[in-house]
Amino acid sequence: DVQLQASGGGSVQTGGSLRLSCVASGFTLDEYAIGWFRQAPGKEREAVSGISTSEDNLWYADSVKDRFTMSSDIAKNTVYLQMSSVKPEDTAVYYCARGPGARLVSTHPAKFDSWGQGTQVTVSS
Repeated sequence: DVQLQASGGGSVQTGGSLRLSCVASGFTLDEYAIGWFRQAPGKEREAVSGISTSEDNLWYADSVKDRFTMSSDIAKNTVYLQMSSVKPEDTAVYYCARGPGARLVSTHPAKFDSWGQGTQVTVSS
């Protein structure tokens, strides 16, 4: 049974840091790419970051580049999103999702087939 469990959200002030975790089960990280997405109220879900562990490939949206870092722990079958220098516009529900295969060929949400339940991140000014 494929599951992704996201956690680590919370409230943080502008300029602060937060680390999100996504524990995967039912598959291994070297079999599938993982993406982090976010959705703010009234906005479409957007890709934030993606990782292909098998290819050692990372991708970041321009809006978070140099502020967010995605990583993986194969032994724990867990991916992380370290958020630094956060801004109010980073406020959203953050989701992790499994890609269609090991390669990170797309960051479009429609290409990801299994989703975690989401974790709320709120950045106050």
